[in-house]
Amino acid sequence: MADELGLMVKEGYELIAMFNLEDHFPLRFLDFNGVKRRCHKLSSKVRSVVGQIVKERRKAWDLSINGGNDFLAALLTLPKEDQLSDSDMNAVLWEMIFRGTDTVAILLEWIMARMVMHQDIQTEVQEEIDALIDHRSDRCVRDSDISNLTYLQAVVKEVLRMHPPGPLLSWARLATHDVYVGKSFIPAGTTAMVNMWAITHDPSIWKDPWTFRPKRFLEDDVAIMGSDLRLAPFGSGRRVCPGKTLGLATVHLWLAQLLHHFKWLPVTATEQVDLSETLRLSLEMKKPLTCRVVPRRAQHAA
Repeated sequence: MADELGLMVKEGYELIAMFNLEDHFPLRFLDFNGVKRRCHKLSSKVRSVVGQIVKERRKAWDLSINGGNDFLAALLTLPKEDQLSDSDMNAVLWEMIFRGTDTVAILLEWIMARMVMHQDIQTEVQEEIDALIDHRSDRCVRDSDISNLTYLQAVVKEVLRMHPPGPLLSWARLATHDVYVGKSFIPAGTTAMVNMWAITHDPSIWKDPWTFRPKRFLEDDVAIMGSDLRLAPFGSGRRVCPGKTLGLATVHLWLAQLLHHFKWLPVTATEQVDLSETLRLSLEMKKPLTCRVVPRRAQHAA
């Protein structure tokens, strides 16, 4: 099931990135690459696969089998008046799978690329984790530990600043009337997007914006949930990303566990990490990260 979902997510991103004349001219015969046909086929498959997951979980609840403590379990235990229809539940679950996995994976890849490049910073984060949990022990980092890992949180903020997975915010915003923003005239009907990448690399806002320096966030505790527009990777206002808290908590926990147990190194002493960017639905590494991973227990024993 997991492999099937992974292939569906991959196809979804391929379809979103494909140019299709029918998107601009509503004439069915212009769908030369079969994008619309593939979209309909994928949509049907999503309803079938995700619907089966929901059906099996409902059956588990009906048979009083422990249904788990996850997102779907939370949906199924909503009060009767708040229960979602099957179609709405399928849509919500697919959105969580489709958008929730992509951005978290991309952000973690950028973070690990920076850890491989900046061995000194990786060591500092690991020392912070070790002060809380000995890496030779069997205990893993827990959610409750993250609040005490301030430097690790600063690293995540700095990567979000330099490599925001969603560099263009607010695709759905439309100017409802003519307006001036500064000296720029924005006519009614214009789709407005916020270029967060440009803001986070602006030297008038950030000192040395091209330098990777997480400690800037220990000196100035910048909020990243939307209240400070210098760094709002999840957006702001009514259309802020609804999964921001879950996504950030997931990244913090996974990063802490990856650095707690492993040392991340370049493949060779001379090989450099390629930080070239490519914009698809999200801002991705143009060349996927390759690196060498060494268990820290083995390294300590050696």
